[in-house]
Amino acid sequence: MGGGEVARYMSRHAGKGVSKAVLISSILPFRLQTTDNPAGTPQAKFDKTDFSIRTERAHFFSGFFQDFFGVKEKNQAVSNELLVWARGIALQAGIKPTLACLHSFSSTDFREDLAAFKIPTLFIHGTEDLTVPIEASSRLAAAAIPNATLLEYAGAPHGLFATDKDRLVRDLLHFLVQTPENSRIENNMS
Repeated sequence: MGGGEVARYMSRHAGKGVSKAVLISSILPFRLQTTDNPAGTPQAKFDKTDFSIRTERAHFFSGFFQDFFGVKEKNQAVSNELLVWARGIALQAGIKPTLACLHSFSSTDFREDLAAFKIPTLFIHGTEDLTVPIEASSRLAAAAIPNATLLEYAGAPHGLFATDKDRLVRDLLHFLVQTPENSRIENNMS
């Protein structure tokens, strides 16, 4: 949900004090499928998630984090200990705020907020993200922001901080040290 907070800050405060932005596996611009957002996720899928959280939250999060970290898709899956840790953190939240978070990230439309990004903006997203599909999020958001660059991590899931941490750190550092003279990141960085 961090991308949403960044977008709202940029639009509400005109990006005050921000010289660059990075959005990793971001939900921007709008997750819900509507007539004017056909690439979004159908409401029925979010309703199913809501039901799963209400009826068996621990079981839901076990499967959720397998998708989040690409355990089934990625050859170098994260450890069972990391999966247990992530589920434990998620279970510390009460059911009411967990459902409020689901509702917020599934139904908040950030498309108008994208116009506030007047700074170099880097999107990093895995192409096999089952949590926030890239084709309905970062590809659309990056295309809508003039100074945006999208780095697609081929075959990577949502939880890049664990699955692709070395590359992620390199790409972040490269972006942060750029000057206006060399501001474009090449999409084929490794």
